Amino acid sequence: MHVVENLTTATTPIPHPPRRLPLLGHVLGVSLHTPVQDSMRLGRQLGPIFERKALGNRFVFVSGADMVAELSDESRFAKNVAPGIAELRGIGGDGLFTAYNEEPNWARAHNLLRPAFTQAAMRSYHDTMVQVAGELTEYWDAHVGGDPVDVSSDMTKLTLETIGRTGFSYSFDSFRRDQPHPFVEAMVRALTHAQRRTFRKVPLVSKFLYRKSDQQNAADTAYMAQVVDEVIRHRRDSAAEGPEDLLELMLRAAREDDPNRLDEVNIRNQVVTFLVAGHETTSGALSFALYYLARNPEVLAKARAEVDEVWGDGVPPFEKVAKLRYVRRVLDETLRLWPTAPAYAREAREDTVLAGRYPMQAGDWMLVLIPALHRDPEWGGDPERFDPERFSPEHVRGRAPHIYKPFGTGERACIGRQFAIHEALLVLGTILRRYDFSADPDYQLRIQERLTLMPDGYTLTLRPRNHG
Repeated sequence: MHVVENLTTATTPIPHPPRRLPLLGHVLGVSLHTPVQDSMRLGRQLGPIFERKALGNRFVFVSGADMVAELSDESRFAKNVAPGIAELRGIGGDGLFTAYNEEPNWARAHNLLRPAFTQAAMRSYHDTMVQVAGELTEYWDAHVGGDPVDVSSDMTKLTLETIGRTGFSYSFDSFRRDQPHPFVEAMVRALTHAQRRTFRKVPLVSKFLYRKSDQQNAADTAYMAQVVDEVIRHRRDSAAEGPEDLLELMLRAAREDDPNRLDEVNIRNQVVTFLVAGHETTSGALSFALYYLARNPEVLAKARAEVDEVWGDGVPPFEKVAKLRYVRRVLDETLRLWPTAPAYAREAREDTVLAGRYPMQAGDWMLVLIPALHRDPEWGGDPERFDPERFSPEHVRGRAPHIYKPFGTGERACIGRQFAIHEALLVLGTILRRYDFSADPDYQLRIQERLTLMPDGYTLTLRPRNHG
């Protein structure tokens, strides 16, 4: 993997923080726990492109809308598996998210699984999503008027259950457990380990200082593989042909010797990828959305009025979920401020120059820092302010291209985008229609970083819905 070494000879030098220490680099004021927020702070100081060196690693961050537009040009740039994502290959191998571009299983899996995310497939998942949302409300009903609910924990239960059942017809019994499923605990540790390992790769030193966490990560990775093997075995042992879900598409292709068939190891890699990526980012998006709804009473009232008008009483049919257009703006604005997958890397396909000033050799890469991109001055007004009207049709039409990237870019963008949006709208609509809720007025948003972003320690107090 190449690093952007040649950029130091650019016509315009790339800014970097002051006080670069020998060997250690820019480690003053930097925390292994909050690298994204630290980088956002540096971006506000240094501008839309800057570099950081830390413990032998070099990173170039980009957040300017014009430069991100260039990096989105598929003829010049491709996905790069950046160090943090490469650390996840112990979990996902050559699955869709962690595969290198040249690995053949990526294209095979993409072709094979694309039908699972068509409009017809979304329709087939709807009833299961409604059922899981109903299990959330049954669980929350027991807390109405009582102790606050842990939002991030409960959204994680919901989204893991949803992807487990819709993608693989497997239940994690999430709402019948007092504690999160051990898969979630192992996943959180693995994601956190991958993020921190990115910034502490010092030969020999890491080997000894981080032996214990590396051993824990090996155990977590093995456990997650064991769970996925159980999911696959559960399907293979079933006498009846499985439902038309992600797992069935992969197993059928193997049975029928399809040109896009995947071997057993890669099927496991894809299942792990979807279980992790298919629930972790959506649970964060839902948690942040509920945070902003509770803090903005006018937005909350307008969103709730739309749900009441569009859905009425009863179970919302598939077609009515997408008609929650204002709730969709709330979701989009949430993902603008806190995109739960906060960065992606792009590498040059051949020698090129970015923004006419920064030479890149073939294979050189840069990280797009999405939360900073989403606060580019091109957004106008106060980019830190939560305002769903930024996503009204007239504002969207006048927006700079490639300035909104919560799902990545290009051919390697999130394949499950429509799945996540439908699930999130359905769940937000269900909660808005059923509950009045409020947050602790003294709560200050704290963000947990584990490659993904999630509100930390955020709770809601639930009350019976006042329909008056």
